[in-house]
Amino acid sequence: MSLGLDFGTTNSVLARADGDGATLVPLDGPDGADAVFRSALCFWQDDVPGGIAVEAGPWAIDEYLQFPEGCRFLQSFKSVAASPSFDTAPIFTKRYRFEDLGRAFLDRLAARAHGVLHGATRIVVGRPITYAGHRPDEALARQRYDAMFAALGAQIVYVYEPLGAAFSHAATLTDAATILVADFGGGTSDFSVVRLEAPGSDRRARPLGHAGIGIAGDQFDRRILDRLVLPLLGKGGTYRSFDKVLEIPAGHFTDFTDWSRLALMRNRKTLAELDKLRRAATDPDAIDRMIAVIEGEQGYPLYDAVGQVKRALSQGDEATFAFEGGGIAIEAQVTRDQFEAWIADDLARIMATVDRALEVAGLDADGIDRVFLTGGTSLTPAIRRAFADRFGQDRLASGNELTSVAHGLALIGQQDDLAAWTA
Repeated sequence: MSLGLDFGTTNSVLARADGDGATLVPLDGPDGADAVFRSALCFWQDDVPGGIAVEAGPWAIDEYLQFPEGCRFLQSFKSVAASPSFDTAPIFTKRYRFEDLGRAFLDRLAARAHGVLHGATRIVVGRPITYAGHRPDEALARQRYDAMFAALGAQIVYVYEPLGAAFSHAATLTDAATILVADFGGGTSDFSVVRLEAPGSDRRARPLGHAGIGIAGDQFDRRILDRLVLPLLGKGGTYRSFDKVLEIPAGHFTDFTDWSRLALMRNRKTLAELDKLRRAATDPDAIDRMIAVIEGEQGYPLYDAVGQVKRALSQGDEATFAFEGGGIAIEAQVTRDQFEAWIADDLARIMATVDRALEVAGLDADGIDRVFLTGGTSLTPAIRRAFADRFGQDRLASGNELTSVAHGLALIGQQDDLAAWTA
């Protein structure tokens, strides 16, 4: 049996392949089984070996919502896989390396999959074409991934995530075609050009070129936070230093808009620095609000509110951003036009990366027969409009946005020769 594992920044999905097809693996959750498992961890102190208990996925969210101030909640930790500046995450009395976090996540995922992960002989793991973060170190990410997945005891094969989506989409086609797969996740946007031959061909699919960029849904979230939330927490404000009035350093606000860092700001050193800043700030109430959000573990509900307004703007022209917690109460109307203006530069860089994938493949837009859009962020209207403008609406296809990568990875795992697919 081969498995396909889409270990995503926001969600993770598992699929299994036996025979000619692949099926999604249902993963237990507090409200029933689901194929989509949030890539989140929640730690709390308990009477267990080591003194720290952990849950993952929807169970982590459920634990956090019951006891937020007694937890350490981490989400999007995949985003630091290639970051040399990330060493360890301080969780109560312990420090966790990336691979420690990853193994904890896989252990809980396996428990919710009823042993499926430990019964596979081959596991095809998706990886981004370009990792998230500033100057990502691909070799470091590979080292961390190897240490994370080694505990599963199976042959581990890494495949670019959009190639998984391409293989899944190929099952729906009856004619030969050259396709561009655009996979928009939480941390990265990845693009692969693939030549698909007609069913029954000796070699059904052939990769032609790839490109990726560390801009996706999480970056869009940061734009909303930057405009609606951070001004209330002191961004753009000033503080007094001797006889000078200086602008508050941007570092704290950068951390606040990064899930992998926000959850770790609740430590003695950072809170002491913020308290010192509060005493010097010309608007100390704003820094008080930031401290209250951090101490009250309000990161998850804050980002959940951001996600809700972003999804609402995918459906309508206007939405209400509403958040209350940690001493902050925000209610603001946001239009789709405003949001699209905030992400315009990000979208331009994404489309430039599409051009780079075409260039690597030796093609222009006219050489693409079909564009398959996948990943949750692909539902953003501005993205779909940009692809329609570039390739034509009639060439766009989508579907199974959250599961196509894992489904295709499982199918790739059944191939006799994986050399063309491994990354």
